[in-house]
Amino acid sequence: MRADVQAEKAAEILELKAMIVALREQMEALSFSKDAAVQKAVQRSADEIQQLKNTASSLRNELENLRFEKDAAVQKAVQSSADEIQQLKNTASSLRNELENLRFEKDAAVQKAVQSSADEIQQLKNTASSLRNELENLRFEKMRPFKKQYKAPRMKFSSLKIPLQA
Repeated sequence: MRADVQAEKAAEILELKAMIVALREQMEALSFSKDAAVQKAVQRSADEIQQLKNTASSLRNELENLRFEKDAAVQKAVQSSADEIQQLKNTASSLRNELENLRFEKDAAVQKAVQSSADEIQQLKNTASSLRNELENLRFEKMRPFKKQYKAPRMKFSSLKIPLQA
């Protein structure tokens, strides 16, 4: 019995050893499977982290580009406004100068017209005076023969001392 018990025990020991080996292999397989799953999860997480980092970097670059474009557009608008303001100032200055020149030209034309009128008035006065003198000379010349005749009878009356009423 002892040999049977020992054989049973030896068979049981062998069976337990086989079970231990099987369980160890199963445990190693589970451990390997678990390590593979963990490694796979870690790799997935690392991939996702890398994708998120890439997305964040891409979004950051896009945001910087948009800021740059916005700043460039603002700068362009400011420059365009400054150019337009300068053009308007130049136009206003040019128009102001032209207006001033027109005023000077108008004043000169008015002055010239006034001077021309004054010269014409003076010429007309001189002509009128000359014509008046000529008319008086003509009257005088026309009246000369009558004065001689008129003076003679007057002398006669003056000798009579009779006053004449005109």
